[in-house]
Amino acid sequence: MARPLARSQLWNLPNTITVVRVAIIPVVMVLMLYGDRWTSLAAATLFILAALSDVLDGYLARRMGLVSTFGAFLDPLADKLLVSTAMVMLIPLDRIPAWMVALFLMREMTVTALRSIAASEGLIISASPLGKKKTAYQLTALSFLIIHHPLMGFDVHSVGIVLLWFALFYTMLSGWDYLRSFFKEVIVPG
Repeated sequence: MARPLARSQLWNLPNTITVVRVAIIPVVMVLMLYGDRWTSLAAATLFILAALSDVLDGYLARRMGLVSTFGAFLDPLADKLLVSTAMVMLIPLDRIPAWMVALFLMREMTVTALRSIAASEGLIISASPLGKKKTAYQLTALSFLIIHHPLMGFDVHSVGIVLLWFALFYTMLSGWDYLRSFFKEVIVPG
């Protein structure tokens, strides 16, 4: 029988920041529905703050010695929810190709499944530098695509699309790297 979690493991500052990040997602969604210049800018601002809060909660968890199993589960889930929701919301706004979103989501589900299988065997497949580059390009590209409208003559959308191609490259490359690591670490020959 599993041991219940102590309240302090759940509601510490880093985990609270992560929960707030999840709570921001519906607000970003609603703002994106309008699609005009100002609500797009407001949605992008909240999206960027949520993305930056990921760095803050991780830093605080390590610094304050509050790294927990709950936080280790919730933090990547919050990131996936933020990114996936933004991508899906951009499809009907015609700001992102649906086929790209499908590839991004397939990679995320595959890596999550591989990590779960590895964890059930007592192994941890850590985030790779390629995965971190993927995340950085995704968040930056999505920020530009959420803004979408030109700013001071600057074609924000085109920059977002170029960055999205870099994100797709690193998404596929890091996905392959996770697959390779999984079969190297988890699957024993014979």
